[in-house]
Amino acid sequence: MEITSLTVLVDILDAGNLSQAARNLKMSRANVSYHLSQLEKSVGVQLVRRSTRRVEPTEVGLRLYQHGRTIQNEMLAARETIATLGQGLQGRVGLSVPSGYGQMVMSDWLIDFKRLYPGIVLDVRFENRVDDLIRDEVDIAIRVMPEPPPTLVARDMGAVRYIACASRGYALAHGLPTGPEALRTAPLITAGVVGRQLRLHAYQGERREEVTLEPTLISEHFPFLRQGILAGLGVGLVPDYVVEDAVASGEVLTTLNDWRLSIFGTQMFMLYMPDRHQTRAVRTCIDYLLGRALPAANPPAPGLPAP
Repeated sequence: MEITSLTVLVDILDAGNLSQAARNLKMSRANVSYHLSQLEKSVGVQLVRRSTRRVEPTEVGLRLYQHGRTIQNEMLAARETIATLGQGLQGRVGLSVPSGYGQMVMSDWLIDFKRLYPGIVLDVRFENRVDDLIRDEVDIAIRVMPEPPPTLVARDMGAVRYIACASRGYALAHGLPTGPEALRTAPLITAGVVGRQLRLHAYQGERREEVTLEPTLISEHFPFLRQGILAGLGVGLVPDYVVEDAVASGEVLTTLNDWRLSIFGTQMFMLYMPDRHQTRAVRTCIDYLLGRALPAANPPAPGLPAP
């Protein structure tokens, strides 16, 4: 059994198919297929089941994957040790952050982190997709969601509070919604997801309401939504950090304050792969971001894998 073929099996299963594994490894698809067939010949059993879009491990394939992952992590750790001897903290961190929270809150954190660790390369993507972290070469993803994917390690980064709000001028001219149902017909300003119907979940004690939303202004760019709210174009339904300063100054008024509002979820999580080798740079970034988000101790969310 060749170690190279065993680690190629790991990359195939992580990528989900041979073509993506070949792109990740910068190899031809034929070469990846050759390593897989040679490994299956050496052990005498089928290691993966192929469909039109994905490959899934057989029982033996899964066991070999776990051994291969351990070997791959040890090799990466050894290379890092050699590469960083006598040097300051270096490496690359691929980071995917939500477009709004990333721009309006995390940008300052990341600038401070870069000042502290100039040798670390930060590759930051502002996006809201929940995709395969291997495919996108992302080490850490920050996402707002009701529950994290069971296949990833999830660290709690705190609650996200949505508010219903409008500029003072809009409120004086048109009034503010007095209940969640009124948001159905209000000129609504909020974020959206392509191809998905927006639904608001509102909670007041044990009372629960669900409202289908038809926004008049939709964008994933939260600074733009903020501009629309301040311009008096309608009622904003956004995370509180988007207009926090304008609320404090009285320029923006809030309503439905006794309701807990949610569109995409009320919790923010840091997500990363459970078995992937983490460089010192990645581990340092994880600890730093958790420290900025939640200064208190930050254990894994209940029922989720330990980091």
